[in-house]
Amino acid sequence: MQLFLMGYPGDLGGACTEAWHTVKLWRNFGVDVHLIPTWHAPPHWRKRLDDLGCVTHQVTPDALSQVPGLAGSIVVGFCNDALLTFAARLRQLDCKIVWANCMTWLFDAEKRFYADHGPFDAYMFQSEFQRGELEPLLAEYGYEPKQGFLIRGAFDVEEWHFQPRPHMRGEPFFVGRVARPDQDKWSSNTWPIYSRIQYANKRALMLGMDERTHQKLGEAPPWADCLSPMALPAHDFYRQLHATLPVNGGARENWPRAGLEAMAAGVPVVAQNAWGWREMIVHGETGFLGDCDEELAHYTAVLAYDEELRLHVADNARRWLARAVAPDHIWSQWQQMFESINEVVTSERP
Repeated sequence: MQLFLMGYPGDLGGACTEAWHTVKLWRNFGVDVHLIPTWHAPPHWRKRLDDLGCVTHQVTPDALSQVPGLAGSIVVGFCNDALLTFAARLRQLDCKIVWANCMTWLFDAEKRFYADHGPFDAYMFQSEFQRGELEPLLAEYGYEPKQGFLIRGAFDVEEWHFQPRPHMRGEPFFVGRVARPDQDKWSSNTWPIYSRIQYANKRALMLGMDERTHQKLGEAPPWADCLSPMALPAHDFYRQLHATLPVNGGARENWPRAGLEAMAAGVPVVAQNAWGWREMIVHGETGFLGDCDEELAHYTAVLAYDEELRLHVADNARRWLARAVAPDHIWSQWQQMFESINEVVTSERP
């Protein structure tokens, strides 16, 4: 089977990370994977993909017809609005387009495309929450529920070493979060919530902040360290945490990669009791869900004082994650989508 990915993996952002894990999954199940970068192909990522046996085609929209095997193929895009500049040409080549919008709203460019060309051929939803948010919006452009498929984002657990950082009562307790520096990813209540954590020797470690997030959150307390985007590799960042408390400031999480990474690394998650977090966290077993700022702070403090519980939650979360994103399970979901697309193609042929 041959598939094309429109876009390229990268070091920053959930969609770029998911693209890498998905390509690895496809290759593990024998798919012939081709990639068409819509921005650029960083050399270190090009090498990783070459080593997997993938093929990269660096072409402009006008040269798509020159890509061997592209005409009539299935093309997948992960939350990549640059794909929209290629989409009309892909349709002319009789390609079937699969769109994975990792957010819970439609981009303006998406709306314009749908208004002019109609919906894509199939949609990947990573959570039921996302499906419930997007399907009514897509229906305005002719989308039908049979075009949507729930596929949990591919995630290679084996890329992460499970090693919860030990914590003794009275020692510094490190809590933090990682996110892109988009303001919607960061709550203006971040420092008040972290300040409410009733543990005297707490430390906050934040990764992904810039002038925009500092402006929104205000001056950081003396017990907080704020790092710029990619100042640390994610693996090294999680090794320093005892818990993660990701509080959003507008963005409604779909199937947050940061949560998957934390679980894989052995870092318990305390998150807002909303959105896709409810499908990822079983309260009190694989993490904690807080209904308000006080509860978020309280459950974080509980983890600081109860080491046995914290390690129990970390272990449960890793076990749950291994089941939820088992390669056979995720691949079967992709297969179902591809078979559905092929059935439509067959029925359309004279």
